[in-house]
Amino acid sequence: MNKEKGVKKTIKLLEEAGEQKAKVIVFPEAFIPAYPRGMSFGAVVGSRSDEGRKDILNFLKNAVTVPGPETAEIGNAAKRAEAYVIIGVIEKDNETSQGTLYCTALFFGPDGELLGKHRKLKPTGSERLI
Repeated sequence: MNKEKGVKKTIKLLEEAGEQKAKVIVFPEAFIPAYPRGMSFGAVVGSRSDEGRKDILNFLKNAVTVPGPETAEIGNAAKRAEAYVIIGVIEKDNETSQGTLYCTALFFGPDGELLGKHRKLKPTGSERLI
């Protein structure tokens, strides 16, 4: 779960797809920083372990701010590839909340501009159960 590595990998894959003249390039849900499959973040309803708190803090720190430096890098790579790009990220909303995470799909045009985004609320840990 490292957004810098995720962005570097994304740019590399965009370059490769651009060389193949792809016009639409689609990445999976939560590609950056990564989908936390199997992680519990040390949580059960009503409590969280110290290790789980560290895990969720790391997850929060590696979430993407939209717009932000990561979206600028991806937009530049989309422009170089001259392709539409759709990529799933974990987005941290810094404007309206203190740490709400969203599973967000970002849409970039072949000019590198961020065309829009689609958010889905991303409950963490056992919060998904209730």
